[in-house]
Amino acid sequence: MHKIVKFTSNRVWRTYQGGKLLDEIEAKSSPQDTHFPENWIGSIVEARNIGREDISEGLAHVVSDTDTPLLFKDLILSDPKFFLGEKNGVACTLEDIPLVKYLDSATRLHFQVHPTREFAKARLNSNKGKTEAYVILAIRDDIDTPYIYAGFQRSPARENLKQWIETQNIEAMEACFDKIPVKPGEVVLLPGGRPHALGEGILMLEIMEPSDWAVRFEFERCGYVIPEAARFMGRDIETALDVFNFNPVKPEDIDKEFRCENTPVYSDHDNNQFDCLIGPNLTDCFTVKRAQINTSLKRQETTFFIGIVAEGEGQIEIDGQITTLKQWETFFIPAQTQHFTYATHSNMTILECYAGGTPANSTVVS
Repeated sequence: MHKIVKFTSNRVWRTYQGGKLLDEIEAKSSPQDTHFPENWIGSIVEARNIGREDISEGLAHVVSDTDTPLLFKDLILSDPKFFLGEKNGVACTLEDIPLVKYLDSATRLHFQVHPTREFAKARLNSNKGKTEAYVILAIRDDIDTPYIYAGFQRSPARENLKQWIETQNIEAMEACFDKIPVKPGEVVLLPGGRPHALGEGILMLEIMEPSDWAVRFEFERCGYVIPEAARFMGRDIETALDVFNFNPVKPEDIDKEFRCENTPVYSDHDNNQFDCLIGPNLTDCFTVKRAQINTSLKRQETTFFIGIVAEGEGQIEIDGQITTLKQWETFFIPAQTQHFTYATHSNMTILECYAGGTPANSTVVS
């Protein structure tokens, strides 16, 4: 049985451009920005792209024992108990797997807002909204002041926003936001309902509820016009406006509202460290932890997670079997792989993405 599985590249078409850094990571001969700026990691979600309905994209594949890519979803369903286990005594399902992405922006993304889980259940016939989080990994060399927009700092009246959307008064909409500076290593949590946009030149890991729901209230970026059917999740503008959280986030409250402070879990004299970046105290949609290894770190886990090698390289040892880990590689640890050890001859950083509700201190490190 697979005690660890690695994911293949899973580039997905989006309405904006980027992906040059992802091309470089994948060692492509001519890296360039295109409409494939994202790599969906461990995804059991199909992308919702109007005009590309006949193209299946978004579902992740893993490298099998025969080196033939295998659909990750099919692998999980072959033995859900082994791969997903239980949470609080209840069997986990595919819906417990967070959607994780590499995202590399060449331009500012469209203004958008995602529904909360409660809205999705009540209005979209879906069990998942789209609360999301960003772990900033790198900034392009030509970007001096990387930023995001998050929440209205100066909230418009609903009727004013409706008019601005209908007339595409981008200047008026943009005036509702302040640029929030970001840098590598920072973690941002964006609850459903908060309007936002990612600035240009940012490579990040994005963690979210497993859905592709989005209200895109800016219709054109860099010459591409979003089709009408893709703007408001197939609904009308009044439904789209209902998604927004209009409560203002004042400039002095931005850090408290959106930035996440890590919670130390373990450290030792060799400078090996384990932290919780996003725990159940912040959201029940997913949990994110970080292992920083200088020599070796012995672990015990009872839940599955998606792993990302954010820095350096090394290996993972499971029951005497050693698997190499290189920077930017992504992998999945099943729930039944409960004992493993990270090791490196230099520094290696692993980001671990768990199901929502996973306790911050559930990991035993010794």
